[in-house]
Amino acid sequence: MTPADLTGSAVGLTALALFACAYLLVVLEERLHLRKSIPMLLAAGAVWGLIGWHYGGAAASAANPAAREALGALAGDALQHVLLEYAELLLFLLSAMTFVNTMEERGVFDALRARLVARGLSLRAVYWITGALAFCISPVADNLTTALVMGTVALSVGAGHPRFVTVAMINIVVAANAGGVFSPFGDITSLMVWQRGKVEAPGFLALFLPALVNWLVPAACMAPAVPAARPASAGETLRLQPGAWGVVALFLGTIAGTVVVHHLLHLPAVLGMMTGLGLLKLYAWWLEVRSRRAPVPDAIRSTNPFEAMSHPGASRQSFDVFRQLERAEWDTLLFFYGVVLCVGGLGTLGYLQFVSTHAYAVWGATWANVAVGLASAVVDNIPVMFAVLTADPAMNLGQWLLVTLTAGVGGSLLSVGSAAGVALMGQARGVYTFGSHLRWSWAVALGFAASIATHLWVNRWAFGG
Repeated sequence: MTPADLTGSAVGLTALALFACAYLLVVLEERLHLRKSIPMLLAAGAVWGLIGWHYGGAAASAANPAAREALGALAGDALQHVLLEYAELLLFLLSAMTFVNTMEERGVFDALRARLVARGLSLRAVYWITGALAFCISPVADNLTTALVMGTVALSVGAGHPRFVTVAMINIVVAANAGGVFSPFGDITSLMVWQRGKVEAPGFLALFLPALVNWLVPAACMAPAVPAARPASAGETLRLQPGAWGVVALFLGTIAGTVVVHHLLHLPAVLGMMTGLGLLKLYAWWLEVRSRRAPVPDAIRSTNPFEAMSHPGASRQSFDVFRQLERAEWDTLLFFYGVVLCVGGLGTLGYLQFVSTHAYAVWGATWANVAVGLASAVVDNIPVMFAVLTADPAMNLGQWLLVTLTAGVGGSLLSVGSAAGVALMGQARGVYTFGSHLRWSWAVALGFAASIATHLWVNRWAFGG
């Protein structure tokens, strides 16, 4: 049985108001010091409670036994469908986060940061290098982690140069968000589009040039504002922990295996990621066994106790992948649960079909997808993209690529529009702010418009006709 259109009913309006209030509390997270997952979890329970209450009452009043049974099962079946979608995304993201946390724990990102800082580069060189690295790393590591690593480099090199820090942070946010759109692993919105089968994994590469334009246009506009200074070289050097390169190789192999599982075997992508997580745990076990069996040389033990402590055979603290699982962004994952269930509930009530009918049918797919990008600058791109996928408007490949692009890079228009921007505001508190980003929003908007034009021109083959 198809759910009824309840957009104008008391149940529908109440559910919409609950979601709006919950999201307002999410926006005020920094001011209220209230974790963003809390209001969304409560709103999800309330929205589905209203749906269950409505259809439970409708089933009780139905005269036909078959209609009574169908109405009674409708809410539960719809909720199970939404939960299945969330479960696949949760396990996928949990595996990816564990890999990234493990690489961080093994010192991969710290070593990269130390090497860049130690080179004594000019501020202008650091500006372009951190932007380029953010663009190149974010397709395989999430854009949040990428932004934080590059942000640390900018802060370390640009100490005492607040003007540099501001433009460098904006450059990193734009580059990390842009780099995430031409890979199904670079951003949650790209991942959702891929898992729904709207775009195959190789198809995302069509967005490489538009994404590059999205970064380069504002980067070039802001470059003259970078001071022509050369800070003193830092002498910091960091060594990688044992097995660091093995973890990196496993991560890249897991990504390749996931694409094969999804594209050739037609199985959910999460299977590849969870299998890779199993291999990571096996590798961690092997590292631990090797560490326990490695003896500490007597010369090191007797002459240099600190070096003995750092020797592989001296450490008995296990390299446990479960500790990296614990470090996952659980607040974000639970927030994502609340968003998926709330948006799924609004879809069951008929709101997403309403949006699909009016926005995409009246405005046309291109302008509607541009509006999705503008909305993601204010509202998190996860609920916006999930709403589009749930509404499932009839679009060709070119339009699905367009909405992937706009939803991914639209968050760069404001500092609060993406997780990368919010994180860097906390990292460079008082220097990189909402206002400082807003002063350069015109440049980011130029890149946003140029990337859309580039996609419409370069990838016109994907639009058919």
